[in-house]
Amino acid sequence: MAIDERARHQLYLKLEELLGSEEATILMEHLPPVGWADVATRHDLTELEQRFDLKLESTKHELIATFRQEFMRQTRTMIYAVIGAVASVGGLVVVAARLA
Repeated sequence: MAIDERARHQLYLKLEELLGSEEATILMEHLPPVGWADVATRHDLTELEQRFDLKLESTKHELIATFRQEFMRQTRTMIYAVIGAVASVGGLVVVAARLA
């Protein structure tokens, strides 16, 4: 039998009749808001945890790959800049030596 709002209300009215309003409300608040089919089980939580772990691991690898790629790009740029600076200074030294 599926539990619907009408059945829940009838249960509340019966509990209120037997236990009183406050106790009936307290007891009804401990029931799930819908049928038990919508309540998560341990298996559901374990499956969710595994999917979360896989997603987290994947994101970690993507982040490491991005950092590695950007670090290599930055290093390449710095090497070219240093080579250019050394070549420029070397050229200035050669020109200064010929003028002297």
